Amino acid sequence: MKSKEELLSQLSDVLLSNWTGSYTRPAAHLYPHQWLWDSCFTAIGLRHVDIEKAQQELRSLIRGQWSNGMLPHMIFNDSHQSFAKDSNIWRSKRNPYAPDDIATSGITQPPVLAEAVVQVGQKMTLRERRGWYQDMYPAIVRYHEWLYAERDPHGDGLVVLLHPWESGLDNSPPWIEQLHKHAKPWWVALVEKLNLDKIVRFLRRDTHYVPPGQRLRDIDALLYHSVMLRLRRKNWLTESIMERSHFMVEDLAYNSILIRANQQLVEIAKTIGHELPEDLIEDIANTEKSLDNLWDSYYKQYFSRHFISRKFLKQPTIATLLPLYSGSITKERAEELVTMVRNTELFAAEYPLPSVPLNSTYFKEHGYWQGPTWINTNWMVADGLDRYGYKQEAKHIREQSMRAVEKHGPWEYFSPKDGSPAGAENFSWTAALIIDFIS
Repeated sequence: MKSKEELLSQLSDVLLSNWTGSYTRPAAHLYPHQWLWDSCFTAIGLRHVDIEKAQQELRSLIRGQWSNGMLPHMIFNDSHQSFAKDSNIWRSKRNPYAPDDIATSGITQPPVLAEAVVQVGQKMTLRERRGWYQDMYPAIVRYHEWLYAERDPHGDGLVVLLHPWESGLDNSPPWIEQLHKHAKPWWVALVEKLNLDKIVRFLRRDTHYVPPGQRLRDIDALLYHSVMLRLRRKNWLTESIMERSHFMVEDLAYNSILIRANQQLVEIAKTIGHELPEDLIEDIANTEKSLDNLWDSYYKQYFSRHFISRKFLKQPTIATLLPLYSGSITKERAEELVTMVRNTELFAAEYPLPSVPLNSTYFKEHGYWQGPTWINTNWMVADGLDRYGYKQEAKHIREQSMRAVEKHGPWEYFSPKDGSPAGAENFSWTAALIIDFIS
């Protein structure tokens, strides 16, 4: 068994090896660019190792911010061999708000930036923290304002997502079901009917480095690409996309994370003596209230919801537990979710928390977001459990997360049954968040 010092040294070395000079790549080969929520989680652990690098990690993110406030989910590394190909797929510069000198994607990702900024600030003196918050505050405010201006068309506080990649939980069952129901063009249906989808595998980077059974199915990857192409044809203009799209979801995970991000933004503003814009204060309150609209009183849990039909997407996933992280739900509803955390048929695996319940028809222990345990969602749920007073449950999740990494190293995700690793090796946010658990 490794000592804590040995484990910390191993994990710190992973972060050092993945450091590019301005940000930490999620993993060598498979993930060469900068991803929004990856960098945020990485900074949370990196703050214990090198506070200046943790700050640089987050500053590097906001250099890609669009002039309308959008933070893209990817910033492309222009020195990497795949830069021309990857940036050409997205062609985000078709959008008038995209930066001129930096190539990015055209969609966003869960808004973890405010959380990461506060976590990094905790390692500073009050004077240093105020300076750090002053630097980051404008970008966070503009991002949250953009979310409400462009992704809350009903003005009720629930943000709408346009692509599964925006959720961060890429092939989570509710998204896969919606994808096949509302976003399957004729040519993808033909590829599926003729069983030609394996041809797609030759064009995929991920299955060159990770076994295909640990990633999206080929036909699902093709569908995701087709949705991206449709958004690109609209030049990434939200209003134009929403006019004709039937594939829009009020995502439970994203809105739960947004609520916590709003709380942290309020804390940042308070620390530096700023008052948030009145419209944003109203939007923040609306989101907290509107999370109630995603509660199903019969099933006694929260679900994502289709934006147009207003129907719940009734597939429980790890998102089911993220209202705990929001900190905005009642103690009674928190207890209902904790009952699921304790249930051995649902989330109480040997290595919790699986990304879908153990009894789900979708469950595959190494199947990307359809079964494996991920350390970033464990971090968020454990944080929420702590704040609701469920200290033992939070401690157990952290201990088993550390145990899996101690045995196998910081992989991308793990089997909830036996802790066996899968995905990319030496994965940055796994290393970073285990450092945070230990520290």
